[in-house]
Amino acid sequence: MSRGSGKGLSLKDKLDGNELDLSLCDLNEVPVRELAALPKATILDLSCNNLISLPSDFCSLMHLVKLDLSKNRLQQLPLDFGRLVNLQHLDLLNNRLVTLPVSFAQLKNLKWLDLKDNPLDPVLAKVAGDCLDEKQCKQAAVKVLQHMKAIQSEQDRQRQRKLQAEREMEKKREAEQRAKEAQERELRKREKAEEKERRRREYDAQKAAKQEMEKKTKKETVHTQKPASSSRPPQPPRHKPSWSRSVLRVVLFMLFLILCTLAACKLTELQHQPLCISMNTLYEDVVAALQNHKTLQNMLQHNSQQ
Repeated sequence: MSRGSGKGLSLKDKLDGNELDLSLCDLNEVPVRELAALPKATILDLSCNNLISLPSDFCSLMHLVKLDLSKNRLQQLPLDFGRLVNLQHLDLLNNRLVTLPVSFAQLKNLKWLDLKDNPLDPVLAKVAGDCLDEKQCKQAAVKVLQHMKAIQSEQDRQRQRKLQAEREMEKKREAEQRAKEAQERELRKREKAEEKERRRREYDAQKAAKQEMEKKTKKETVHTQKPASSSRPPQPPRHKPSWSRSVLRVVLFMLFLILCTLAACKLTELQHQPLCISMNTLYEDVVAALQNHKTLQNMLQHNSQQ
């Protein structure tokens, strides 16, 4: 194993109590796995190496209390550097840092900080100030933490405003979508009503046309039947039976019965019956009356001739 990776080092040999000195080891990588196996090493010195960056899993070394990364070539710290919540002393002297990660504000136990000889952002450099003595380094830790907390709060507010704006935009889109759906429903409803009205008009028109056709056909049928009925020969009127004929028939029938009765009374043994006697008497009276009437008629005729 190369010395540059740090894996050829015997970390236990360099461990002195709770201090682990890996300075001047020409490291370009941090042996995080080996360091994680030494939770007693709360003080770690990685100064005067060739470190350009720290791996993201370096922030899992949460047992670190004092960390010296001075005189390396670090250009930035991991974004979750704030996970090192137990860190109290941090030396970043003479690196290539411009800014610090926002999570730096989570280092609530940080009491000492040195950021000298870094190409810091002017605002951050002014906040950090110098670290020429213990007091200035402690003030740098307090001021930088306050500054990073302000940045974090501002970012949180921006994030909240962004989320609020996104929510409002989402609500607006949902409202627009609902309005669009309502408009589409209204349009479909209106189209359906128009289609129904069109079909109703077509139905009424077809019904009216059918009625007109039936009326026209009926007129043509009547017009066709009239000449045929006028060309027929006149039928003889049917004679209805009259009352006079019925009475005449009844009278003739009664005369026939009377004649039959007279014949029976004259020619049969019934002539001695009371009914026949009456009938014969009545017959003789009628005959006598007719004779008298005839005699009177002859006399009148004789007188008129004279």
